Amino acid sequence: VHASYAYDARVSVILLPSNVGKRKAQIAAIRRSFGDLVLNVDSDTEIAPDVVSKLVRKMQDPAVGAAMGQLTASNRNDSWLTGLIDMEYWLACNEERAAQTRFGAVMCCCGPCPMYRRSALLLLLDQYEPQFFREKPSDFSEDRHLTILMLKAGFRTEYAPYAIAATVVPDKLLPYLRQQLRWARSTYRDTLLGLHLLPGLDRYLTLDVLGQNLGPLLLAISSIAALAQLALTDSVPWWTGLTIVAMTMVRCSVAALRAGELRFLGFALHTPINIFLLLP
Repeated sequence: VHASYAYDARVSVILLPSNVGKRKAQIAAIRRSFGDLVLNVDSDTEIAPDVVSKLVRKMQDPAVGAAMGQLTASNRNDSWLTGLIDMEYWLACNEERAAQTRFGAVMCCCGPCPMYRRSALLLLLDQYEPQFFREKPSDFSEDRHLTILMLKAGFRTEYAPYAIAATVVPDKLLPYLRQQLRWARSTYRDTLLGLHLLPGLDRYLTLDVLGQNLGPLLLAISSIAALAQLALTDSVPWWTGLTIVAMTMVRCSVAALRAGELRFLGFALHTPINIFLLLP
């Protein structure tokens, strides 16, 4: 990459002395930037030719501090797992983020392709760089934390569904579980840090954030209760099982209808992965 662009007058390559992590590399680039808007693109991500223009459209409102595009899996056809993750990304973008953007508060502008207002970033860098949690320096959750800081500073955060970015996703189960664990930790931690924002946001967003965080807990309690019933009474917990199956199929059917693709019915496979692997 350096060899390809070192002599291009439009490109400034910043070589840091060592691998200092995404956050410090990002900050080094932001401090050297000079445009009104900053686009962050992860190294495993390819963006469509019109991504910049579509995100810029969202940023024309000076109240918007950050905007993200729609994420897809560039390797979605490699395995059943990559296809499943691609559907998971579609749901996260076109249900969760699409609903949140109606209220100007996307709770996490995902890292592969967010655009930021540079003047807003410069206001927040001193808070963003030295993040600690329980007196230990943080080395994950850059995207969610920066989004929370944007909202805390009074900026809107938006989702642009037609700005498409394709990113490489894990094609094996163990790396996928590790990634999901890391993301779950960041979700719970930064939700705690951002709880005080909720009263000032729309009541739907409060319900959405509580649902995201309490949903897995309620599912875990239901699963444990079902196992306890099976172990202690020798009776099959039909009611619990049928409720989970019904909720899964409703969600997948709505997604298949909205996306116009029957493959979303296969997202039902995510439920056993969630219950038996992710929840534990």
